[in-house]
Amino acid sequence: MTSISDYIQTHRDRFIQELMALLRHPSVSADSAYSQDVLDTAQAVAKALREAGCDQVEVCETEGYPIVYGEKRMGDHLPTVLVYGHYDVQPPDPMELWDTAPFEPEIRKTALHPEGAIFARGAADDKGQFFMHVKALEYMVRNNALPCNVKFMIEGEEEVGSTSLSAFVRENREKLANDVILISDTGMIGRDVPSITTGLRGLSYVEVTVTGPNRDLHSGLYGGAVANPINILAKMIASLHDENNHITIPGFYDRVQELTAEERQLMAEAPFDLQEYKDALNIDAVYGEKGYTTNERNAIRPTLDVNGIWGGYIGEGAKTVIPSQAHAKISMRLVPDQDWHEITRLFTEHFERIAPAGVRVKVTPHHGGQAYVTPIDHIGYQAASKAYETTFGKIPVPQRGGGSIPIVALFEKELESKTILMGFGLDSDAIHSPNEHYGLFNYLKGIETIPLFYQHYTELATKGA
Repeated sequence: MTSISDYIQTHRDRFIQELMALLRHPSVSADSAYSQDVLDTAQAVAKALREAGCDQVEVCETEGYPIVYGEKRMGDHLPTVLVYGHYDVQPPDPMELWDTAPFEPEIRKTALHPEGAIFARGAADDKGQFFMHVKALEYMVRNNALPCNVKFMIEGEEEVGSTSLSAFVRENREKLANDVILISDTGMIGRDVPSITTGLRGLSYVEVTVTGPNRDLHSGLYGGAVANPINILAKMIASLHDENNHITIPGFYDRVQELTAEERQLMAEAPFDLQEYKDALNIDAVYGEKGYTTNERNAIRPTLDVNGIWGGYIGEGAKTVIPSQAHAKISMRLVPDQDWHEITRLFTEHFERIAPAGVRVKVTPHHGGQAYVTPIDHIGYQAASKAYETTFGKIPVPQRGGGSIPIVALFEKELESKTILMGFGLDSDAIHSPNEHYGLFNYLKGIETIPLFYQHYTELATKGA
C-alpha cells in the first residue's frame, strides 16, 4: 500500500490544479447574478466525489441551492463519519482591493507561505478545506485504506445562513445517520502549532432601517428642522456599547456562560504574540471589552458589530440631501448559553425603544444559530488529536473559536452526534476579505492528516463497541 505522504508527493500538482479549477467557479450564494455559477459548482463537487470513489452521489434539490450528497460504504458493522462542508463563497467585494482577480486563482509565495499559497475567493473558506476530504477519500479508496463508512454533505448556502439545510437534515435523518461529524471550516493557531477548535460562537444577524421624511430633502431648506435618519442611526448604534465596550442591550448577558479561572488560564497558555497580531493587521492598539484579553474577546465573549451601513448620497461630488432612510447590517456573536432567537428579540425590542420621535425603525432578522462546544474526552476529539500529533509531531492545542457555524448545533439536535472541527486554515488567510488565500502547506497537510483520523476513530469506536 502506498503511504499517504508518497501519494501526495506523486499527485501534488494534480491536487493543486483540481482545487484551482473548483475555485474558478464564482459560487456566490448571496448574489442572484451568480445563481447559475452556484448550480454549476454543485455539479463540479458531485463529479469530484464520484471520481474520488463515492459509490452513491446525488445533487439533492432544496428550496434554495442544492446539497451534494456522497457515500462510500465499507460495512454495516463499521462506524460512519459524516463530512460537512460548503461550496458557496462570500461576495468578492470590494473588487478594487484584490491584487488579482478573485475567481482567477493564482499561487504566490509569501513570508508565511514560502512554498506558496492559492489566492482566490473560497480558497480557505471553504473550498480548499472541504476539498482536502475529497482528496483524502481518493487516497483511501485507491489504496484500500478506508477503514469505515463515509458520507459527504456539501451545501451551497452556508454563507447566507444555511436556509435550506435544516429542513434537509430533518427530512433525511436516516440518510445522514452517522457516529461522528467531521468539519474543516476552522483554523489552527499557526502553521507549526496545530490546534482543534472545541467551541464556536453562535450568531444573530439583523438588518435595521431608520426612516424619517417621506422623501430625500434639501439639507438647506430642511436641515436642523427634520430628523436626519443617518444621524439618528449613528447615535443609536453608538449607544449599543458603553465606555467599557460592554453591550448595553438589557438582558443581553443574562445567560452568558462564564469560564472558570482555570479555564481562562488554560486559554492564556496557548501561543499568542500580541505585537505580531497588531503588525499583521497594521494597527497600533487592540480594542474590546474591558477586563478580557484579545483571545478571550474573540472566542469566549459575545460581541455586537456593524457589518455595513449606508444611506443618502455616496456618489461622486456633492448632493446636499437629508435622506429618507438609513440602513445597517449588524451581527452579534454569541456564547453558550445564549439563545439566538432570544437575543434577536432583545435587540429588536431595545432598538425600537431607543428610537427618538420623528423616525420609524424596522428590524429585519436574517439568520442565526446557537453556540457549540465539543468535549475533549470524546473519542472523535481523541482521534483528531492523534492524527495531528502524527503529522505535525506535536499534540494539538484545544481552543475556542470566535466564528460561527450555526448548523453544528442543528446537527447535534437532529442527528444526535458530535462534531469534530479539524480546521487547517490560519487567521491570516483573509477569509471574507480581499486577497483570501490558503497555503499549499496547509492544504496538503490536511490531506495527509485526515486519513489518520479515520484510522484512529475506527480503532477507538470498534474498541469501545
